[in-house]
Parts: sequence; structure tokens; C-alpha cells
Amino acid sequence: MTDDFATLDATAQAELVRTGQVSALELVDAAINRVEKLNPEVNAVIHPRFEQARQAAAGPLPDGPFTGVPTLFKDLGCAIEGEPYHEGMKFLKDAGYRSPHTDNLARQYFDAGFVVVGRTNTPELGLVPTAEPVAYGVTHNPWVRGHTSGGSSGGSAAAVASGMVPVAHANDGGGSIRIPASCCGLVGLKPTRGRTSTGPELNDISQFLITELCVSRTVRDTAGVLDAVQGPFPGDASQAPAPTRPYRDEVGADPGKLRIGLQTTNPIGDTPVHPDCVAAAEGAAKLLESLGHSVEVSAPKGFDNDELIMQFGAVWAAGCSYLLDDWGRKVGRAVTENDVEILTWALAEMGKSVTAAQLVGAVTDAMKANRKAAVWWADEPEGSGFDLLLTPTLGEPPVPHGTFDSTAEEPLSGFFRSAGFVPFTAQFNVSGQPAINLPLHWNDDGLPIGIQLVAAFGREDLLLRVAAQLETAQPWVDRHPPVFA
Repeated sequence: MTDDFATLDATAQAELVRTGQVSALELVDAAINRVEKLNPEVNAVIHPRFEQARQAAAGPLPDGPFTGVPTLFKDLGCAIEGEPYHEGMKFLKDAGYRSPHTDNLARQYFDAGFVVVGRTNTPELGLVPTAEPVAYGVTHNPWVRGHTSGGSSGGSAAAVASGMVPVAHANDGGGSIRIPASCCGLVGLKPTRGRTSTGPELNDISQFLITELCVSRTVRDTAGVLDAVQGPFPGDASQAPAPTRPYRDEVGADPGKLRIGLQTTNPIGDTPVHPDCVAAAEGAAKLLESLGHSVEVSAPKGFDNDELIMQFGAVWAAGCSYLLDDWGRKVGRAVTENDVEILTWALAEMGKSVTAAQLVGAVTDAMKANRKAAVWWADEPEGSGFDLLLTPTLGEPPVPHGTFDSTAEEPLSGFFRSAGFVPFTAQFNVSGQPAINLPLHWNDDGLPIGIQLVAAFGREDLLLRVAAQLETAQPWVDRHPPVFA
């Protein structure tokens, strides 16, 4: 029944366990078989934990919404005490580093009943939008091998798209849920800042760009996982407004007639948006209009300038510099240039040159831009009265491997090259607003081209209603890549 399980989403698999039709161990064994079969082709899973998973599935599991369902954790976030945790770094791999604690989000996944069968590939420190770390090699896109599966949650996305597991952990500091979801034809929701906990290691002040959730194949799975893991832990600095009802109740609910703005031009630079990506967004606009919504060309002001790249870059570089210092302290020796990739070292060196005043200035300017942009979602007459923004998720289709490689002569080239690939995502990490990728388009090369919908702060409910409406109108769940279980 392995192939039968592979086509079921997490909600359906959980129902089989709940009703006694299959055991958790049967689901987990089937997922392990799929990982063993498919991973040589895609290189998504880098730390198998098969025996731990089998032991957990054979024993008593928490009575949660996903009891017995196999999943995977990205090797960046969701740390598990005593187990390997490397964040794509050769430095941590060579040190044999194991986490001394279990992250808050991991505890919530376990409490929901999930059984974790392994950890997935990610770029070094999640710095680029592709999963091609020196430490663990490239992750292939199951739709067209040799192309990126996106990043930084590229391993998780490739695993879900190929059918290894129905849903996998992912996080997003500049697009890292939405980018791989777009590349692999999946649902990818970046929640509102403060909706999920990033503790105990990360914090919502200095690492305010990062949010946590998953990649999945269905809107109901994304809603169900959000229900299971949303909510603050003691000490979390940011707390999103509490939902009025479970997010699963939004799936199938009428969103009403919405006013939606459409943006297909690059908001942060001169690089043109690829015609395939424009076509995906314009196709989604027509579909939304056919469902009774109003769509017009419009976009928020504030994030429509290339200064965002410099602001984001200053915060990103300073954070990279801090991370290398922090990992050096944890391992017990300083991280050297030879321990990390060219881009990582260059960003860390750039971060050292960012003064405290410049860092505060970059954050201040970014927040000013955020306030200016947020008015677009506010009610009239003070605001523009839009409910959602529709954009392509990416500026290009999934690119070939090596596109974001840096060289000794141009050590930051990979970072700057990524700006043309991801012009629509990072601004909503700055703003903290929820945004979702939906797989509504494939190009002539057979590569998925996602569209992004962005709602006002705290409005995941609205995103999920519209996402479910689009999923019903133009289903994607039965569309599988060539590399599939």
C-alpha cells in the first residue's frame, strides 16, 4: 500500500490511523520505504532517523490531529535534543554537532502526533534560495532534475513533492517556505510574525524576519498544521492576534467578494520578471475574477524601491556574522574562512562592517517602509481598501543548479543574483504579514510556477479561505512530478 499512502495528504493519513484502518507503524514503514527508494534521486533527506521513528510509531503516541503521520524536519530549526543538527554547515557536520535542546516548534509537532523520520537538506545557514550546500550536496527538483527545488527549505519541498511524506517542516526568513513551494508545486504559507514560536534559540527581536510552519500538498493540511503549532510560548516577544476559530474551519468557508491588487513587475529592481511568472499571476487573476472577486493592477507603496535590498542585506549580513560567532562559541573553536562557503564568509565579513547605528538605521528604514505599505491593506478612506495582493511568487522559473554559486573573485555574487529570482518575497518578512504560495501554473518545460497571495497582518484566515477556493476551482493535488513514489 506504499503508493496508496503516498497519494494521501496528512489529514487523510491521520484519519486512517484514527479509525483503525492502518497503524502508525504501517504509515511510518511505508514512508521510510519511499525515502529509501527516492532519496538517491533527489537528495532531500540528509539525517535519517528511521529506528527512532519506528520505535515512536510502535509505542504510545500523543492523541493529536496528526497522530501517526510521518513527517520530516528541515535541518534548520526544529532541533531535537541529542540529535544531529548542522544548518547546512560543513563546520557543524565535521564537529558532529548534536543539539542540546528541543525547539518549541518541534515539541508542538510531536504533541500533534507526527512521527519524524528524518531531517532535510538546506543551504548553509539558509542564506540562498536553493538547497546546494557543500556539506551535503544538491537537492534535485522532482519535476526536472538538475534544477533547484528552491531554498532554503528545498529538501523539505523536494521530499513532499516526490511523495516521501505528505507534509514537512519549513521556515521562512526571506521567502524560504514560499520559494521552494513555488519550485516544487506545493502549498507554502508564511504565517504572521509571532504566530508560531521560534524559541528557545531564536528571538523575535533580532531575528524578526523568521517564521515557521511547513510545506504541504493541500490547503487543509497547511491549515491543520497551523492549528497544531500556532500560539506563543512563555517569553516569546511577538504574539500574533489569536484566531477567532480553528484555521481548519476556514477551509471551505466563503471568503466573500474581495478586492485584490495585481503586481507583476519587479518592485525592487530593474530585472524583468520572466514571462512564465507573469502568465501564472495573470492566469490566477482571471481565475479569481471568475470566482467573483475584483482584480485590478495595484500594489502597496513603500517596498517599491531597491533600497529594500540594502536594508535587507545589512540585517542579513549582520545576522550571518553573529551566527558564525555563536556557532564558534557552541562548538568550542572559532569558525574560520576554511570552515564555511565563500558566500557565507563574505556575508559575515560584510556584517562585521555594519555598525550598530547602521543596523538600527536599516531596521528603522525597513519598518518605515512597512508602515507606508500597510496602508494599502487598510480600510478606506485612510487606506486603499484592498483585501489581498496577488503576485508571482518568483521572478523566474526554477533555475539550474549552480545559478547562485559565488566565486573567490565575486564572493557576494550568489547573494545579489538571488535578488532577481526572489523580488516578491522578502518584503513580507520585513512586514511580518502572512503570505501563501499556491501551485496554479506549470510552464512548457514542466516546471511549477507558483503565485503568491499576501494578506494584512494577522489574516491567515482570509488567505486560507481564498486558497481553498482556488484549490477547488483548479485542483493540483493529483498532479505529480516524474520523480514520485
